[in-house]
Amino acid sequence: MRFSVLAPALLTAGVTLPSIALADPLTYADALTRAAANAPSLKARAASSDAARLSAIAADRLPDPTLDLGVSGFPVTGPNAGSFTRDDFTTAMIGFSQQFPNLAKRHARAERARADIGLAEAGELVEGRTVRLETALAWIDLYYGERRLAQLDLLTASLDDLQRTVAARLASGSARPSQALEPEQLRAAVADRRAEMVAVIAQARARLARYTGDPNPEVSGDAPMLDLDPPALRAGIDTLPALRGQDARIAAADADVRLARADKRPDWRVGISYGRRDPRFGDMASVGVSIDLPLFAGKRQNPKIDASTSMARGSRFDREALKRELAATLDADLADHVMHHERWRNARETLVPLAKRRAELDRDSYAAGKLDLGTALLSTLALAEAEVETLNREADVARDAVRITITYGEERP
Repeated sequence: MRFSVLAPALLTAGVTLPSIALADPLTYADALTRAAANAPSLKARAASSDAARLSAIAADRLPDPTLDLGVSGFPVTGPNAGSFTRDDFTTAMIGFSQQFPNLAKRHARAERARADIGLAEAGELVEGRTVRLETALAWIDLYYGERRLAQLDLLTASLDDLQRTVAARLASGSARPSQALEPEQLRAAVADRRAEMVAVIAQARARLARYTGDPNPEVSGDAPMLDLDPPALRAGIDTLPALRGQDARIAAADADVRLARADKRPDWRVGISYGRRDPRFGDMASVGVSIDLPLFAGKRQNPKIDASTSMARGSRFDREALKRELAATLDADLADHVMHHERWRNARETLVPLAKRRAELDRDSYAAGKLDLGTALLSTLALAEAEVETLNREADVARDAVRITITYGEERP
């Protein structure tokens, strides 16, 4: 089953909004492109990925060697105490030592570093989709907000025409003086709706500015036409960035298990030194090896291994839980999309035509003197509300399609 978001072509009236002359018009695709290039959060995630890749270079390298300097055999008591020249056994020493972690530990550290890269890259993908989604929804809200505001402006213009009709009927004596107040009352109600819509537009513009970097963005072009393919979306859940991030967490947990097991293998250190003594006795060289002895694994290494294994097992359960959550959320979003699509179709094909026909009939009845002005005004208001509600429902369909497409699949405008 496939659903489409149709580009609206309902209104052509101009909309007066404050301070938009300097804003660059943004199509839907332009907004997403600009957000991808300018969003600071995306740059932050990219920097984190770069940091993880750079850190991985040193993950499995040997530690730096150690320079050893010292003096041995220096007298502190006796007749030669404190003298470097009168004592025959004082030795000045210089040496180097190098630690060699066991190979399993070095490999585990490299695997952990690769998992950290995967985590960082998954975080970058998740943030990229979040930025795209928020930008797309802000664009949709601004697009439809301006059109709803234009519809209210059309209603205001129709009230001006009605006001002139009332004035003419008052002059002829065919209308009561109190009827002159009814268009003004309706105008006040429309003004309240208009103020709410102006606020909605300002909020959407602020959200769009946050991600695109445009201080005063304005939309242009048509709303996106996005096709939804539910089977393909369900089949692609395993490739979503959120699950890829969970896969990276599992890899990191597995690397921690191998790192804990590697602690049961001994590390070792090699040292070499050269000692200079009194020329009468000659110099000395020393070489030594030290080896760790993990003799008490039951109280040291094994608990760490068990803890790491438990964490890895928990990470796999977390992935399964997240996958089920995403699948359930996708089905719920698709159900909402079907419902919103049906409500939009019902408003477009039934509610608006009926409201329009009723307004025309009541207007004709009022002109013929068969209907009072208040009833005619209510029919006019009902038509305007039906048209605005149709735009609201169309916006719901568009928001559904954008949210589902960006969250669960690749966008295909």
